[in-house]
Amino acid sequence: MNEQDVLLHALLKRLDSAIHELEAAAAFAKPSKLPRLLDIARRVLLQEGGCALLEARSQTLEAAGLFAGSDWERPQILVPALTSHALQSSDPQLLTIEALSELRLLAVALGSYTHPLISAEQAHHYLTQVMALNLALLFTPPNEAERETQGRLAQIPRNLFQHLAKRIGYEYIIDQLIDEIWRILRQRPIQVDAVKQMVTQIAVCQQDPTIDLGGSGQGADRLVSSLYGTTQACREDPGVTVYQERLDCMDNRALQLEATGFARAMHDTGLVSPYHAVLLRHLLAKEEDYLMTEALGLSSTGRDGFMCYRQLCRALIKQGIYPETAQGIYGLALLLERGILYQSPVAPSLWRQLGLQLAPNPRERLLLAFGLQLPPEARLLEGVLCILGQPLGVGQGNNPTCQAARALSMWAYNDPDYLLQMLTWAARDDEIIMHFEGQSISSRESAGGLATTPLLDLDPVSLLVVPHLDAIYAEMGRRCIGREGDPHRWVNPEFHGWWSGRGFHINVDVTTGKLDQLDSFLRAFYACYHPYYNGNQPLIHPQPAGIAITDSAARFIGWHAITLLRVALDPDEVMRVYFYNPNNDSGQNWGDGVVVSTADKGERFGESSLPFVQFASRLYIFHRDPLEGGATERVTQAELNEVKGYIERSWGIDRC
Repeated sequence: MNEQDVLLHALLKRLDSAIHELEAAAAFAKPSKLPRLLDIARRVLLQEGGCALLEARSQTLEAAGLFAGSDWERPQILVPALTSHALQSSDPQLLTIEALSELRLLAVALGSYTHPLISAEQAHHYLTQVMALNLALLFTPPNEAERETQGRLAQIPRNLFQHLAKRIGYEYIIDQLIDEIWRILRQRPIQVDAVKQMVTQIAVCQQDPTIDLGGSGQGADRLVSSLYGTTQACREDPGVTVYQERLDCMDNRALQLEATGFARAMHDTGLVSPYHAVLLRHLLAKEEDYLMTEALGLSSTGRDGFMCYRQLCRALIKQGIYPETAQGIYGLALLLERGILYQSPVAPSLWRQLGLQLAPNPRERLLLAFGLQLPPEARLLEGVLCILGQPLGVGQGNNPTCQAARALSMWAYNDPDYLLQMLTWAARDDEIIMHFEGQSISSRESAGGLATTPLLDLDPVSLLVVPHLDAIYAEMGRRCIGREGDPHRWVNPEFHGWWSGRGFHINVDVTTGKLDQLDSFLRAFYACYHPYYNGNQPLIHPQPAGIAITDSAARFIGWHAITLLRVALDPDEVMRVYFYNPNNDSGQNWGDGVVVSTADKGERFGESSLPFVQFASRLYIFHRDPLEGGATERVTQAELNEVKGYIERSWGIDRC
């Protein structure tokens, strides 16, 4: 046994002793035991093979209380983008506990640790994003700044990432990362900063001659070029100043080539290059309306909308589109393609938005979330364009506000001028007043909602409106206290809009949590929404619904708010339910073969879908028009039994 092995053996002996002490300590005494444990773990992380040994102890470490009471206690809410700060920190305890958390998730992802709060797929997805955002730590040695601030600690994240890559596979990481980026982009989310960071990291690695990606990363070129080298004039990523100088020397033919190149890349990926904003502002100054429609990639529908509302569109671009807010270009293009400017209240509402004076608190929140580079009004206008163009791209992030996110999406989808009114109240007055059964509810006077901490990981519109909606929704629920049954029966129609059906069905007894009248619930759902039983009547207005979320092992996780959008046959002639999920990533494995699809099954951008039977098996609440019952008697018992089988094998296993 060499000297290094002797040292490692001694460290492990001390580590196991420290783990035992932490486990045996009372809850109030555990914090005093942590420094010694973290100090030993840090020294193990610096040793060759140390990461593997700590990975093997990850379940024991967590059971002993390593993460109790800390930000790492609930791995399902961890944010990959925040790992960079911790992994490059000069605080040895912060760095060590972050590394131990990643090793814990690696054990979960590889199946050696079954965690009650996060599935193997979720852990794998998280680690993929973490590695994407920190690729430099995998491929490059510490730079001078890191050596100065971290000293020997700079080697820990490199040892960690080498171990993660070895366990998962180098090429698999890069290739899966690219696949993951494309999978997310096919859902067309509004918030794409994390995706842009991943693409940027890939681009940096591609350009670094000291990094060998092997045979991986071949599919990244289209992603990288969509941001940094979209057209011939910006192929080598010259910077916006140089690009503007090149535009100044171009004739209309050259400008048209630039415009069509940007438009093609934007609609292909859903990402918008900062250079695209430079071009659009250049064309705005030159009064080149036709080339502006080319740069937006508009069809005849969008072109007509642009020309009919020319002054409004030009004002939106002038005040809201900059290199820092380039994503608003895609929102504007899709807004025009939707044709919503022809709804008479929408254009005046947007003119009002252009002149809106922000209240101090909303202004401060926007500055805190998005920085000082641009006026907060420009950031908010970008958010308005994106949410109106991509109503199914709204995500709640890692917040318990799915009800509010669903409402914003539903209003942007179905009633855009109402959304703009809500935003005006929130941004100008820092207050929203809604009504519940004839009584007004002020968000300012409410006792608060589910979100107990400030929400910053949201798009600009959600950032301002969601806290108010969250408080109002919770207050509506409080006003239902004492009523028999589930409060969603009364709250959802009052909160979301008149089109939400007043007929209400739930298959769970609120008091006991047991399944209740399941057959009649399923018959009503089939008869109302399945085209074969409702007279082939398409769904006219989006409807709120509630589902029982399960993990990849079909274990119950919790209740979740979604929106029913439509029911139709997919390309394989399978009847599917297409719905909106407020999560930022809607592609999920719910176990027992129930895998949510977001592409290739007839989905439009932002939609999720499941076969009708599988969706019905996770549904626990839905609304309908009470006067449109459908043919309940035609629904066969065999169909019901198939759905019930899925329920009894998953979230209903202990509820019968």
